[in-house]
Amino acid sequence: MKIKSKIVDSTGMNRIITRIAHEILERNKGSHNLVLMGMRTRGEFLARRVFEKLKEIEKIELPFGILDVTLYRDDFRVRLKQPEVSVSNITFDINDKDIILIDDVLYTGRTVRSALNAIMDLGRPTTIQLFVLVDRGHRELPIRADYVGKNIPTSIDEEIKVKMSEIDGEDAIYLIDTKEE
Repeated sequence: MKIKSKIVDSTGMNRIITRIAHEILERNKGSHNLVLMGMRTRGEFLARRVFEKLKEIEKIELPFGILDVTLYRDDFRVRLKQPEVSVSNITFDINDKDIILIDDVLYTGRTVRSALNAIMDLGRPTTIQLFVLVDRGHRELPIRADYVGKNIPTSIDEEIKVKMSEIDGEDAIYLIDTKEE
């Protein structure tokens, strides 16, 4: 795998988060019924940043949770010999709430479908809105994001790698070439 290009740096990522935070507030006419859920792993860190930005703008703390969908995936038995399962951390009632579900990259849609199943096992929200940092295309399911940081069309031999300072030491979005030479 080799890096083809660095598409977004830390300044660009901060701009995306600020823009999307404002879009979320505008679409929902404020923050009164919102809850945030970050999908493990990078979606969790991204959601924390959105949480902080909304807190800065609205001067309130929204309910915040972490969703692990490993056991809901339709491919975990096939792909993962020993799936690494973490615990979801949703400590608030989601019934009749507007959930902002946050992940780093939208690809086939299967992870989001798994997240929807996990959320519906927890309760019945009014809406579930999806925010992804990158939409790279190649959908296998009829799923779309409500908020997109960047649309980056990729070929089948390319990947998007999101790096977050909390676990990767830097904030960046890279386009990676995966074809063997």
